[in-house]
Amino acid sequence: MAIGYLTIQARTAHDALPLEGVQIRITDSKGNRIYELLTDESGETQTIPLETISKSFSQTPYYEEAPFTSYNVLAQTNGFNSLYVSAIPIFDGEKAVLPLSLVPMSDLQRSPNTTEIPVGKPAIALSLPHHQEGAGVTPRILRQVVIPNPITVHLGSPSSSATNVQVSFPDYVKNVASSEIYPTWPTAALTANIYAIITFALNRVYTEWYRNQGYSFDITNSTAYDQYFVYGRAIYDSISRIVDEIFNQYVRRQGQNSPYFTSFCNGTTSTCQGLSQWGTVTLANQGKSPIQILRSYYPNDIEIASTNTITNVLASYPGSPLRTGSTGLNVETIQTYLNRIRRNYPAIPVITDPAGTFGDSTKAAVTKFQSVFNLVPDGIVGKATWYKISSLYTAVTRLADLNSEGNSFGIGTVPPDSTLRQGSRGQDVITLQYLLNVIGEYYPGIPSLSQDGIFGSGTRQAVVAFQQAKNLAPDGIVGSRTWNALYEAYQGIIQNSPSPGPESNPIRHVVQSGDTLWLLSRRYNTTVDAIKRLNRLTSDILNIGQVLLIPAGTA
Repeated sequence: MAIGYLTIQARTAHDALPLEGVQIRITDSKGNRIYELLTDESGETQTIPLETISKSFSQTPYYEEAPFTSYNVLAQTNGFNSLYVSAIPIFDGEKAVLPLSLVPMSDLQRSPNTTEIPVGKPAIALSLPHHQEGAGVTPRILRQVVIPNPITVHLGSPSSSATNVQVSFPDYVKNVASSEIYPTWPTAALTANIYAIITFALNRVYTEWYRNQGYSFDITNSTAYDQYFVYGRAIYDSISRIVDEIFNQYVRRQGQNSPYFTSFCNGTTSTCQGLSQWGTVTLANQGKSPIQILRSYYPNDIEIASTNTITNVLASYPGSPLRTGSTGLNVETIQTYLNRIRRNYPAIPVITDPAGTFGDSTKAAVTKFQSVFNLVPDGIVGKATWYKISSLYTAVTRLADLNSEGNSFGIGTVPPDSTLRQGSRGQDVITLQYLLNVIGEYYPGIPSLSQDGIFGSGTRQAVVAFQQAKNLAPDGIVGSRTWNALYEAYQGIIQNSPSPGPESNPIRHVVQSGDTLWLLSRRYNTTVDAIKRLNRLTSDILNIGQVLLIPAGTA
């Protein structure tokens, strides 16, 4: 019997908060219990082996049975609604990483609800039809090709009332590739398919295909229109590694800037004028490179281009990797980001190198970060690591800013008695927008807003998304039922979400004296919890005992 692997990651608020102690139950297709696991301080379980079917069956289109074995995962923890992910395909020799985004229970909610996410077979096994329509070059709206961060995906056909979700672009591509094809295919075949997936999505964004039609999303998950996306599914390592390398690269024709319209189909039960997914396997086995495979289906003058323009990124990738020995502002930026992320992910070791100097402690922090977030743990800050650190820093600081704002905002526990609709203005609208922004960090599909006190179309879209999430009439009007639901969701978040640790102390000097480690710091926290955390950290690293905190300059 062949073996595949599975790791579970339980987090919330766009990964800003890991969830420790989540109870994970893994069962087979008959409901037999296989494993009982708990997540660690990074919200992650150990990697477990699972029996499956030989990979050879997933490399031929003529095998009629499922070339994998499916398993189910139930996640439960105090204060959060439960999540049941069913029919997760496990492939021979492949590691699958299952991200679990748990939602806090609402205030007054007596017991957790359970949401089921059915994963099922990839599109290649389901023979889903692909009849995509799109534009090659026109209509051209944007001036340059940009990576949407996040990309907004509509979970249904364009005109349906389905939910929108926002995910990072690399995570979107990983999800689509894991949902469309088999991760056991040759690397060249996987890479060619991933180029087609990236380019198709960027074409939708570049031409504003759906936005021009009045929709509030970038792409759908319907294969009749776009490409397959299963929100909350497991992602495979072989696919993840390729996407991390090429997520900002796309296919274009020579002399043109726009992403080519890279339509595709499975090539067996469904044929088209674009790429044949099964055909890429045959060509890869013949020794063809990804670009040669792509030119077999698209014009011969296509080429691979790249864009470094990514929306909502605080600092752009410097263009070359940072590693041990690197110095300068970019190194200091990464150190600053990691030290802040460490408050939420204490497994990341403290950085003691001088600011702007990439030394051993910076490498250790980078390596641990990469391990926690399923990147190659080489201690080098390449493109994928840079953008993951940057996006997570944005998530944790945004959440901290919202929490801080809530402390001074005076939300209270009693909702306003006003009725708000599009066109309303004033303080109650600001309160509404703040509540939606906080709740949107935990509930997928609620877009972020500017807190300007003006109830415009964006605020209405966020209200409708919230009402859909709470099974309220999605009329975009905030009356008493919607106000009450908003406050219950907000209070539930405040009560149930974990708090990050205290701010890290920048260490200036370390002197070991007997069994005591003296930490000299510009800022220090003398709370019992902080000292306990430092004691655990130092005893793990240096095998010493007590930590004594004293102000800098007094020793």
